[in-house]
Amino acid sequence: MADAAKPGKVWLIGAGPGAADLLTLRAARLLEQADIVFYDALVNAETIALAVRAKTVAVGKRCGRLSAAQRFINKRLIDAAREHDTVVRLKGGDPMMFGRAQEEIDALVAAGIDCEVVPGVTAALAASAQVGVSLTRRALARSVTFATPSVGLDEAPSDWAASVLAADTAILYMASRDAGAIATALIARGKPAGMPVAVVRNASLPDSEVLFTTLAGLCAGLGGDGRPAVLCLGEVYREALQRACAVGLQGQHSGDLLWPQAANGRC
Repeated sequence: MADAAKPGKVWLIGAGPGAADLLTLRAARLLEQADIVFYDALVNAETIALAVRAKTVAVGKRCGRLSAAQRFINKRLIDAAREHDTVVRLKGGDPMMFGRAQEEIDALVAAGIDCEVVPGVTAALAASAQVGVSLTRRALARSVTFATPSVGLDEAPSDWAASVLAADTAILYMASRDAGAIATALIARGKPAGMPVAVVRNASLPDSEVLFTTLAGLCAGLGGDGRPAVLCLGEVYREALQRACAVGLQGQHSGDLLWPQAANGRC
């Protein structure tokens, strides 16, 4: 147990894209040692179960749903460190990629609480592995951007499209709900309508799904059941799209979206 004179330490741990066996060894060890774990909504139950001796607390945020305010999460982390030796803040993917880690780090530092980040596999890398297409390729793709069109309440919109337009390959986080508007905006700003797109849902998990289309095909938007997804854009996906089209011609397609892959994500 921590005391007022020497509070415990907070570990911001990346849970990865979903599959528990993609955790780093350090992350798994710290989960086993943790006294209390605050976890995000998208963290796999098998990952949380590794915290065998800890109290587990859900503090997840999902777009459009009632969730804990960030300042409340910050306070809970500070209070927990004053009571426990090992506090884990378990975040989906990598803590430093669209995970509000900086807000938590700043609050902990201001309160005099020691903290450390343990990296995790971010969704873009898991999606790339799922599709079997490298984000970079000699003579074709030498730049990659990770971006999100999503903004919080009272936040000014960002010019996310500028970074997407400038990169050879782009991965868009938290974008599937507004996929149609995103595709329309990119085409309006000069991105080719025939640009290949791969949509990867639940990367690394048994129910993962890969869909192929083009920006033009994406303009109609995406259906779905709320599973997390990333949008992957770039010429590196051209060959995979062509293979998907060949499958689609055999009847396994719906409109402009093609589903040639299922759980293992391989063509």
